[in-house]
Amino acid sequence: MRSGNFKEDYRQLLALTDSVPVIVWSLVLVAAIALAPLLIGKYFVSLLLLLMVTAVGVLGLNILTGTTGLISLGHAGFLAVGAYAAGIVAGRYGWPMPAALLAGGTAAAAAGLVVGVPSLRLKGLYLAITTMAFAVIINHLILNGGELTGGSEGLKVPQPALLGQPLAAEGGYYYVVLAVLLLAVFATLNLQRSRVGRALMAIREHDIAARAMGVNLVRWRLLAFTVSAFYTGVAGALLAFYTRYLNVDSFSLLVSIEALSMLIVGGLGTVSGALLGAVFIFVLNEGLGLLFSALGSGALSTAAFEIKGIVYGLAIVLFLRFEPDGLVGRWRDLKHYWTHWPFRY
Repeated sequence: MRSGNFKEDYRQLLALTDSVPVIVWSLVLVAAIALAPLLIGKYFVSLLLLLMVTAVGVLGLNILTGTTGLISLGHAGFLAVGAYAAGIVAGRYGWPMPAALLAGGTAAAAAGLVVGVPSLRLKGLYLAITTMAFAVIINHLILNGGELTGGSEGLKVPQPALLGQPLAAEGGYYYVVLAVLLLAVFATLNLQRSRVGRALMAIREHDIAARAMGVNLVRWRLLAFTVSAFYTGVAGALLAFYTRYLNVDSFSLLVSIEALSMLIVGGLGTVSGALLGAVFIFVLNEGLGLLFSALGSGALSTAAFEIKGIVYGLAIVLFLRFEPDGLVGRWRDLKHYWTHWPFRY
């Protein structure tokens, strides 16, 4: 039985994982997700697809907030930039879906580079307000974008297609989203164990000490914003091809708050925490929605939106109070308990 995580050489330190159960269960999970369209209905497949798109965006926010320690409330703006960029190049210029996805990520990355400039002198609450202002500005630009963005009328996005073959939302497109999510997870894991990831974590722990040790704060903070925005832009592009219609109301400040809460609930700074938090909050929201729909008309169902907000906020407060390390911290404590049982001190 494993009793620690001690490494004996650099090869073990740089490995993604040396745990056979982790590898096995990861493969089982991927296989289950891949087989889901064959086993469950279209409604639940669509929910799973939206969950995977959400997970890609949360992974991007985790690089900035969890790994680098820079709080952002403007990722709804990056999501909107990626979605509209993909929708414009695909719908108005006929770009294929893979190129449109890259265009969405690249446009959001460029916006992240611009927004990242204030981070060189701001942090904490001041940086959060700055990023929130960016999201507000993006919404106004979209509303006043005329024919390019569709303004308040919205923007239609063509059906996703690959190699000239149209993809159904709950069919082939589902596997495109799954492939993007797996690529995002693998890229994030490799980023965190690289020299770049260690520099970002050093900035999170103490930026002054990191600079004294030779970490270039300007380079790595801008890189964190750029990479984080790229992930979120790709998530926005995936969302655009799924909904096939974009409206500025879908990118409100609440989207940024929900993404941040997913990180808090799951566990800041870890890939597994970002994924678990996304699953928890997403299932909580959808579960409450199904519950109130089943109740039918009445006073309780009329106040469903307010009750969902209360339960949603209560879950966040309870996690912050009793489990600040999130679901990952709780899972780690459970593993330690059974590792040392019955000699737990």
